[in-house]
Amino acid sequence: MALLLRHSRKLRRVHGVLDCERGSIARHFSASACSTTLKKEDGVSNSSLEYGKKAGSLSISQDRKSGKDTHKFKVSPQEARGLYSSNRVLISATGVNSLFSCGQVVLARHFSSAADLPAHEEIGMPSLSPTMTEGNIARWVKKEGDKVSPGEVLCEVETDKATVEMECMEEGYLAKIVCGDGAKEIKVGEIIAITVEEEGDIEKFKDYKAPASSAAPAESKPQSESTEPKGEEKELPKAAEPKATKTEESSHSGDRVFSSPIARKLAEDNNVPLSSLKASEAKGTKKEAAAAPGLGHVDLPNSQIRKVTANRLLKSKQTIPHYYLTVDSRVDELIKLRSELNPLQDASGGKKISINDLVIKAAALALRKVPECNSSWMNDFIRQYHNVNINVAVQTEHGLFVPVVRDADKKGLATIADEVKQLALRARDNSLKPEDYEGGTFTVSNLGGPFGIKQFCAIVNPPQAAILAIGSAEKRVIPGTDGQFEVGSFMSATLSCDHRVIDGAIGAEWLKAFKGYLENPTTMLL
Repeated sequence: MALLLRHSRKLRRVHGVLDCERGSIARHFSASACSTTLKKEDGVSNSSLEYGKKAGSLSISQDRKSGKDTHKFKVSPQEARGLYSSNRVLISATGVNSLFSCGQVVLARHFSSAADLPAHEEIGMPSLSPTMTEGNIARWVKKEGDKVSPGEVLCEVETDKATVEMECMEEGYLAKIVCGDGAKEIKVGEIIAITVEEEGDIEKFKDYKAPASSAAPAESKPQSESTEPKGEEKELPKAAEPKATKTEESSHSGDRVFSSPIARKLAEDNNVPLSSLKASEAKGTKKEAAAAPGLGHVDLPNSQIRKVTANRLLKSKQTIPHYYLTVDSRVDELIKLRSELNPLQDASGGKKISINDLVIKAAALALRKVPECNSSWMNDFIRQYHNVNINVAVQTEHGLFVPVVRDADKKGLATIADEVKQLALRARDNSLKPEDYEGGTFTVSNLGGPFGIKQFCAIVNPPQAAILAIGSAEKRVIPGTDGQFEVGSFMSATLSCDHRVIDGAIGAEWLKAFKGYLENPTTMLL
């Protein structure tokens, strides 16, 4: 078997993959679409040809030497990345031998850069969360020229949720950093760095620039803007200026005097010709504008997290029909239970249980009792979840995070207290991982305990259908037994609901169950 070993080191044992008697591998440095040629031998399965039909366009030609049919298909660079990722051949687990059981395989790899560059891998901005479309480079851990190995951290990427470490997938050298520290709004898939296999190839990428085709397509401008000459575009604002100023200050157009009604009235009352007022009026306006004191300000750049949070909240408020239900719960028994459990926690070395931990547990149990509120609107249907995963809103200097406590209905108070404190700590350190905040089905936001807010209405966190806003507990004088009065502690809770998913009566039923757990907290321990 003859092998042309001028490809990646990863393919030097390709005979173990191809499982064929003979084979050759060639690298095509071309900006055109990749091609793969499969030469069918007698008695060989057609699985590889079927695979070729699915991957791209298939053509059949005849081998001059053998006279046998050769099947060739072409795929686009985008499809090629799915077939041949960097220097790796991606093969489905449905059977390697049956997929490549052919007499001859020629693999062509697409390179978007110039043909004179050596073998290299283009590292794109990864998608590190389901909602991520772009990201920022917080900092590079590796420098240009450094050797990299699989599993080592290349850089820290600021996503729409948190700052995540990006690890290297292959062994080699970091030849070029295309997007440096602090680079903003990099589209998913856009090239951020180049790695090479040989250390001697690093210098060849000193002046490397990412091709325009490698970046994600920018937002398309309206067709009218792209087809109009630049000169006309620049003149548009100037043409609109006279219309905006006609009603505010007088001006001349030939012999005709244009003026506002106020200017004409003042001129008539004082027997002054409008023509004599025109120049002085215009000058006075400009001087007043120039002399107006400016407001001192500072422009604070928005982090990727804050921008995405703003867009999601705006979309939520615009597209989700919110309604709000509020109840006041007497929490004397809840406070008493907490005071009894915390000494036990201290003795065992566990975390102290907070009122918010008890609220999370009560909300989770209420969701299990009224599962209609543990749902999402999916346009054609409503998805009702079996797991009760509670997101807990945590405010940090980096923005608002909502880490998730999974299966909160099945966990004890001590476990919930420990998880919430650990997640809040990672949120403040900006070190949350995607699994720490993804997959929530309901959100709890508490501004009462930390800030003393009595009552507020929170915005639904899509795709969830409800969010619970917790206010502070306050003491009230209430009627007691035998005509006496007593003092009780009451806490306000407001449920914001998506009316497409949760009807008013269902939301009220959930709040009734939630209030029952708060006022009789020992039932949460059963």
